[in-house]
Amino acid sequence: MADLDEILRAAKSNSGPAVLLTGAGISAESGIPTFRGEEGYWRVGSKNYQPTEMATWATFSRMPDEVWAWYLYRRGICRAAAPNAAHRAVRALEETLEDRFVLITQNVDGLHLRAGSTEPRTYQIHGNIDFMRCADECTEALYRIPDEVDATWDKGRKIDVATREHLLCPACGTRARPHVLWFDESYDEIHFRFESSLAAAAEAAILIVVGTTGQTNLPLHVGSMVAERGAPMIFVNPEPTTFTRMVDDNPLGLFLEGTAGDHLPGLLASVAEALATP
Repeated sequence: MADLDEILRAAKSNSGPAVLLTGAGISAESGIPTFRGEEGYWRVGSKNYQPTEMATWATFSRMPDEVWAWYLYRRGICRAAAPNAAHRAVRALEETLEDRFVLITQNVDGLHLRAGSTEPRTYQIHGNIDFMRCADECTEALYRIPDEVDATWDKGRKIDVATREHLLCPACGTRARPHVLWFDESYDEIHFRFESSLAAAAEAAILIVVGTTGQTNLPLHVGSMVAERGAPMIFVNPEPTTFTRMVDDNPLGLFLEGTAGDHLPGLLASVAEALATP
């Protein structure tokens, strides 16, 4: 395992981008739960559904109103939260490095964009809970969920007629779906920047992984590609995960134990200084 100065010197010698990969940990400090614990359970009738059951095309096809109710509830929590110091540090790094920066985020809460990260350089690989798209795929377009939904939906567990009318595809008038990657779906480039994420990993001068347990395929693939190249790699998390092993085995790897708020403001300032200096 290397020290930070050694890692930054190696990154500076490479012309590739600084790539950040963020997970739920960066948003936890804004008060957003991961929804993999008890907060994620959702009762429909007499049955409790786990997130892995609710967040599927199969469940949406069978009970779309109930799935929409769950997502609108989650969306309310996300919209009530505010970006924290770690989100702002990511934005500041992008402002310094501009096109030498890529953000790959697993989070659907939109907090990175609300903090000022730009859409072209932010790969939202699991979608964004503020958007919807046609369930029948009449178009690839994304539509922001109308503000009228907040006025008609009573924050309960059922979708009424008035709310349902706002959750239709503007192009064809059939049902819209949340713009998220479900557990029984695959990554693609159009909606989830699959190829772009792999291209960023292949060229990264440094990869900084923040607040993720590494339970999904694309983030693990990104980390593995960088680790196999022996490129500089830093992992920030309160406890060890699969990514810890990647940095432990990398001569240019470093594990920083702690939260995103603890480490990112200082760490990303150092990365900005190192990579922006001729």
